[in-house]
Amino acid sequence: MTSIRIPGRRFLHSPGPTPIPDAVLHAMSVQPMDLGDPRVDANIAACEQGLKRLVHTRSADIFMHAANGHGAWEAVIENLTAPGETVLVPATGHFSESWAVQTEALGRTVVRTPWREGWPMDMAALEQALREDKAHAIKAVFAIHTDTASGVTNDLAAVHRAIDAARHPALFVADVVSTLAAIPFSMDEVGVDVAVGASQKGLMCPTGLGFAAVNARAFAVAEGNRSPRFYWDWVRRKNDQSYRKFCGTPPQNLLLGLEAALGLIFSEGLEAVWRRHAQIAHAVQAAVEGWREGGAVDFFAQDPATRSHSVTTVKVEPGIDIEALRNMARDRFQVALAGGLGPQTGRAFRIGHLGDCNPAMILGAIAGVEGALIALGVPVGDGGTRRAVQSLAG
Repeated sequence: MTSIRIPGRRFLHSPGPTPIPDAVLHAMSVQPMDLGDPRVDANIAACEQGLKRLVHTRSADIFMHAANGHGAWEAVIENLTAPGETVLVPATGHFSESWAVQTEALGRTVVRTPWREGWPMDMAALEQALREDKAHAIKAVFAIHTDTASGVTNDLAAVHRAIDAARHPALFVADVVSTLAAIPFSMDEVGVDVAVGASQKGLMCPTGLGFAAVNARAFAVAEGNRSPRFYWDWVRRKNDQSYRKFCGTPPQNLLLGLEAALGLIFSEGLEAVWRRHAQIAHAVQAAVEGWREGGAVDFFAQDPATRSHSVTTVKVEPGIDIEALRNMARDRFQVALAGGLGPQTGRAFRIGHLGDCNPAMILGAIAGVEGALIALGVPVGDGGTRRAVQSLAG
């Protein structure tokens, strides 16, 4: 297949995969090492310590899997529950439902809470479901920090307060795939027992590394869980040997990339990373505020306080062809966007703004999206990009 070279660089603004910095690509380009080379263990240790620092935990163990985030979900399900046992999944959009469906596919029972489109999880319903569970059949609460499909960020501290208020012993498991290195998160401070992450979003790496930070309470549950498992087994993986840590050969080049990415994050400073994500997210939100005046597009997240610093989901009026918009943005303006997922399929598009992103990049993306909307005849006025510039100018 012959390809035509496009000058410059296409902007990748999906919420995952995200752009990979050159330093990460270069770190991954080296030849692998034999497993007896001490650099292998040093690399793994650097990744483990860096992830512990990133999720703000002093004592949790880090278990990494050669898998995407769904693989990390499966590890959580298999280690913390046995077939027939029950978990609570507070509804917050497509990804909470996906985790619930995956849990049911593995033979577990799921209790769901109601969800209103565009709003965060219902904390009162969560607490009520736990209060009604008098027998404590619910073994864990699986909560999504930011649902990447809806662009809504949930209050994890409120989830913990609801569990405490119900006086329920369920483990607290948080999916922070879309929020790590984008907004503040402290596993120990919030009281999360297991934090689940993946490499392809704020960590600025290729897809392929899922991980879980597991505290002592959750690990004790895994030790007592006699459910059959092998590859996902945290107990089996808690070992000093690199081959055992990964239940086979470690994905060395991905790990080298992760070590480099963590180095970039910490050299910038984690608080500076959070501020940069907030600044860029506010610029995107300012642009959408301008576009919505045309009456054809609007925010999906209804409460401004819950709008994600990782991704903005933009809903569109019926009749607007999302795939035509994405193709126009990609082919004419060199900006790659994401479509809607689950209930938002065909009803929304998503602008990712996390990871290796700066003000110039986001202005290029916003202008490209606005150009694609105008080219398709979608009424958005002329104030979107201008408002983004003003937001960044302060």
